[in-house]
Amino acid sequence: MASTRAKIGHGLAKVLGIKLHYRNETGSDRVTRGESVFSVSSADTYVEDEPTAAEWISEITPSLKDIENYFRRLFPFLQWITRYNSTWFLGDMIAGITVGAVVVPQSMAYAKLANLPVEFGLYSSFMGVLIYWFFATSKDITIGATPVAVLSTVTGNVVTKASKKLHGVPPDIIASSLAIIAGSIVCFLGLARLGWLVEFISLASICAFMTGSALNIAVGQVPTMMGITGFSTRDSTYKVVINILKHLGRSTTDAAIGLTALTMLYLIRFACNTMAKRYPSQRKMYFFLSTLRTAFVILLYVLISWLVNRDHKKKPKFNILGHVPRGFQDARVPHITIDIIKAFSSDLPSVVIVLLIEHISISKSFGRINNYTIDPSQELVAIGVTNLLGPFLGAYPATGSFSRTAIKSKAGVRTPFAGVITAIVVLLAIYALPAVFFYIPNAALSGVIIHAVGDLITPPNTVYQFWRVSPLEVPIFFAGVIVTVFSSIENGIYTTICISAALFLFRAFKARGRFVGRVKVHSVIGDHLLDRDDAKEGGTIKTQTPLLESPENSARNIFLPIDHNDGSNPQIKVEAPYPGIFIYRFSEGFNYPNCNHYLDNLVAHIFENTRRTNPATYGKLGDRPWNNPGPRRGKEVDPMDHRPTLKAIILDFSSVNNVDITSVQNLIDVRNQLDRYVAPDTVDWHFACINNRWTKRALAAGGFGYYTPEADLDSGLHRWKPIFSVAEIGGSSSAAAAAEAQGNRRAQRAARGLGGTASDDIEERIADTDDKDSLSNSKAYSPGQQKHLKIAVVQGLNRPLFHIDITAALESALANVQIKSH
Repeated sequence: MASTRAKIGHGLAKVLGIKLHYRNETGSDRVTRGESVFSVSSADTYVEDEPTAAEWISEITPSLKDIENYFRRLFPFLQWITRYNSTWFLGDMIAGITVGAVVVPQSMAYAKLANLPVEFGLYSSFMGVLIYWFFATSKDITIGATPVAVLSTVTGNVVTKASKKLHGVPPDIIASSLAIIAGSIVCFLGLARLGWLVEFISLASICAFMTGSALNIAVGQVPTMMGITGFSTRDSTYKVVINILKHLGRSTTDAAIGLTALTMLYLIRFACNTMAKRYPSQRKMYFFLSTLRTAFVILLYVLISWLVNRDHKKKPKFNILGHVPRGFQDARVPHITIDIIKAFSSDLPSVVIVLLIEHISISKSFGRINNYTIDPSQELVAIGVTNLLGPFLGAYPATGSFSRTAIKSKAGVRTPFAGVITAIVVLLAIYALPAVFFYIPNAALSGVIIHAVGDLITPPNTVYQFWRVSPLEVPIFFAGVIVTVFSSIENGIYTTICISAALFLFRAFKARGRFVGRVKVHSVIGDHLLDRDDAKEGGTIKTQTPLLESPENSARNIFLPIDHNDGSNPQIKVEAPYPGIFIYRFSEGFNYPNCNHYLDNLVAHIFENTRRTNPATYGKLGDRPWNNPGPRRGKEVDPMDHRPTLKAIILDFSSVNNVDITSVQNLIDVRNQLDRYVAPDTVDWHFACINNRWTKRALAAGGFGYYTPEADLDSGLHRWKPIFSVAEIGGSSSAAAAAEAQGNRRAQRAARGLGGTASDDIEERIADTDDKDSLSNSKAYSPGQQKHLKIAVVQGLNRPLFHIDITAALESALANVQIKSH
């Protein structure tokens, strides 16, 4: 009895003209002899239910447990902080102090890239390392004022451009506003769990972005290192190079400081690396010496600067930092206005991309190296919160740093708590070292920046490996680098991302399917593959021992592309499934972008390799379509055309997860087209390896999955034969369970050894006899006759043309091929 809700629904559908039962999946209610032979006595029946919208909504609706886990995952430190111990603390302290010694000089240098006083770099680094550990899923990442200087450079470009529009607004106010707005966007993406969006940025794009940025930054620091002035270092890279060459003769004593500092940095690193290779037992010591080279060089030149300029503070012999305020003198509530946001709104996308692009790639990379998994969405939350809170102490946009992350990892960091140790080091520098900072030479800081970004350039060997893996992506890499050098970092980012997206879409739109055929293969023992006497003559297979020990036949059918475009051995002949039967394998998804391309290829191949079932379909010349006019006037269709007629199509859906309205409608149109081509017969459509219930529902809604009734069904001459795949039902009575029980008893008997009693042996023999009886009931363990097997169909009986694999689909197609009229 239908429910009231069902009655109302059916009535409403009738009023709106919706056909609820527009398809008859079984074709006919009558069952003739020779059709389905399964009954409840031989196999358990199974009818597959379609998924419903209510079921989908139920799956995606979070439960109370899901909501609780969501809020718990926002604070990952709660999972490990209660188990914190002294061993972890020792590792964190060493790594934190080491990173802190690197952060202090680098953050001051990178603040100058952002067109800000050096203290703002310290503020950004302090807030980054202090806040990040609360939300971190990576123990190695170090957040601060530097994503290897790139974010500082982008921030400096934004501040410079916005300052021209905002007269009287200090640059640090603009930078703080930029940090809050960009941090809000990133935090929202993280809270909405949209971290997967970062996957759209390819590795080639990231490498091009980093290489081009490194060249841009390094070239921009050469004038400061050489003491050259009189032109803008914010111009395109090629313009800066030209201006450097023009004004190289105006170099000052700063060049002596900068060049020697840069040389010393490389010499110390080279010496430490060489000694570490020569004395592996002392590798750790040389690593720390190499890591601290930046702090050592800065302190050395501070000493030199103090000796030279202590009596010339007002007019130093070379450029120095000068006064650096002690403490957090710029702590404040950030001042954000609509005018400030409008001034940098056009550059906001590039800032957000730079915030994300390196942090996620670095954290994933070090997570794989150190055997842990990061949560990209949670990392976005960490970046967002850091940039939201940092401006209250004067910070500007900050994100993860590759160089400092690598140092932290090699230093033996144990937990994200190492960031607190680094924050303490930075805090001590802010309050205790401003007097020392006064004498830091600007040229030495430029040398530090150039040395840091030099490692960012992608080496030629890596580019060659890119070429080996994917030649199409190498031009993307060079395009990004060239645009960055001749335009700007922001344009380089947009270029690589857009070209990568275009390549992805092109591959999706132009995906090519493959027609496959059958090959019989054997599994043999590798040591006895070839007979030694025959190997030289023909290399024919002659096994010295039986094929892999198994009661089942080791020979099996596989399906390879007929044209061998997959790289399989072209000497192996691929058999066509059967005249008039085609097996088509999709290479990627089957959706609206590529469905036409797939099906056009399918139809063209079928028309090329088959003939029309009834050449007399068109009674006279005027009935023929213009695009198929037939033979010339006075000539008949070639009677010697021995091509087969089309009988069945098998589609391999192993690479298809979802289908859509467009793809299914195109499939329906092709089915109708081919049915006219084979009239008065119809084409059987078989589908193999469908792995999504919604895909089955969509195909069934289009009339696929069950046979097409013949026109002369009442004659009883044509009986459709469904072929179903069945499997043994698992459980305690299955052969697998019996085999496992037998193995366990034998293992227990072997463990007892001679300690067993006579009664134990009797029980074991009885159990083994029972096991053998159970095993003999299964073909999987005995080639004999099956006895009392409990089996069931794998796929639903209501979808007989949906098959578990290509072999089952081909068997079903072959079983019904004889009913075709030609």
